[in-house]
Amino acid sequence: MSMHQAVPIEGSSDYAKTYLDSLSMIERLHRLLLDVIKDEFERLGVLEINAVQALLLFNIGDNEVTAGELRSRGYYQGSNVSYNLKKLVDMGFMHHQRCEIDRRSVRVRLTEKGRDVHKVVSDLFQRQSEILDKDVMVGGDNLQTLNEQLGRVERFWSDQIRYIY
Repeated sequence: MSMHQAVPIEGSSDYAKTYLDSLSMIERLHRLLLDVIKDEFERLGVLEINAVQALLLFNIGDNEVTAGELRSRGYYQGSNVSYNLKKLVDMGFMHHQRCEIDRRSVRVRLTEKGRDVHKVVSDLFQRQSEILDKDVMVGGDNLQTLNEQLGRVERFWSDQIRYIY
């Protein structure tokens, strides 16, 4: 078995094996995305922020959000969000303010320094999209088809969480 294949479930069908390979691929892709972002910041000599934090700033963009909203949008899990938001505020990438209505809630938005990080990631993704668009295997409608399929898996998993069988 290659390093990139998922460990099979005993007695599993060929479809179950394919599903496990897909899960493994999704995990690897996320780790690779973080590596791509990390490499971009290292290339630019920006070492004070990690890839997870840079992706968080990219996803927030021009919005003003709470940690709960980031979790509910599916960007981040539990304490990981709170920890990274606090670090980003402490490093000057984000501004935070208590919510007027619910004093327990803190709203965050990017500072100028945070918007600079957002732009680096945005420019990286734009360059990559231009390269991929010209690729015979990924370009054209292929990426759109992939997104549609991943959207169906996302809905399936969301339903599994909501409607436990």
